[in-house]
Amino acid sequence: MAADKRLLELLDLVVAQGGSDLHLFAGGSPMIRVSGALVPVTKYNALTGEETEAMLKSIVPEERWKIFIDTQTIDLSYAHRADARFRVNGYRVQGATALALRLIPAKIRTFAELNLPSVLEIFTQREQGFFLVVGPVGQGKSTTLAAMIDRINDSRAEHILTIEDPVEYLFMPKKSLVHQREVHIDAPDFHTALQSAFREDVDVIMVGEMRDYETISSAVTAAETGHLVLSTLHTNNAAQTIDRIIDMFPAEQQAQVRVQLAGSLAGIFSQRLIPRVSGGLLPAYELLINNNAVANLIREARTHEISAVIQTSSQEGMIDMDRSLAELVRKGEITVEHAYEHAMDPKTFERYL
Repeated sequence: MAADKRLLELLDLVVAQGGSDLHLFAGGSPMIRVSGALVPVTKYNALTGEETEAMLKSIVPEERWKIFIDTQTIDLSYAHRADARFRVNGYRVQGATALALRLIPAKIRTFAELNLPSVLEIFTQREQGFFLVVGPVGQGKSTTLAAMIDRINDSRAEHILTIEDPVEYLFMPKKSLVHQREVHIDAPDFHTALQSAFREDVDVIMVGEMRDYETISSAVTAAETGHLVLSTLHTNNAAQTIDRIIDMFPAEQQAQVRVQLAGSLAGIFSQRLIPRVSGGLLPAYELLINNNAVANLIREARTHEISAVIQTSSQEGMIDMDRSLAELVRKGEITVEHAYEHAMDPKTFERYL
């Protein structure tokens, strides 16, 4: 099945312009996101619904097209030439087909290349525990997780299992054995794939996204039983992440989950991509490291105090988002205006400046 020629041209354009996303929809010209901003591709006329549907159908395997017809949405990955992959979501807008395509570079970048803190190295060397990368959509969570998995692959002889929907970055085995399972193709759902991992002699598990109670419950159990589990959540900071996980469980289980999480959590890394003065995007971040003080706050349902612990524990390696933003401003990397947009507490941010 040959991909639509117009689609291939547009994907080439995303790569050439250093874009991150491509949007195709009926009634408008294609749009590419570059450095966080959407830019119309004006050399193309407004697309019709028939054209967008043809573009999607050209890259969806025939046996999966019925899924789109039945559910009006589909997720898949698409390998574009030799140098890139795209995560694709096809969906309907007022009865017409639309596509959102996210570029996944072929090369997995290192912590240094991504401007991420070197302290993340510590978590890649843990034998077990639960580590989460959190933040809103489009803030680089998958890229950070990929850097962590690739670091493990570089340095340890382990069996790494990724469970994704769809598979994004492709890992070539180095020191580790790496198996990548795609939901809907290799397993019916995240929960089933996680359950079977207990019988597959796995050391490290990466769950692309924790979407429901069953997946989170299995992930916490895996972290308790000798696995290093890495995953993502769409939450804003460490405290909110812990509350979200606990709130997923029935009320009568929440006290037990607090105890489990207090014991198994390794850390939570929250990140935002900020427009860089010199062009491109730069991460600002918060890092919670689970120590005795944090574990006690989790057990005692005092998660509202966690932000204060992060602010006062930089000597232990913890990183406060407002301090991270202030440092980027002082270095001239980002503007004060952009920093304010992402500050957790504007007054705290002002004190750091």
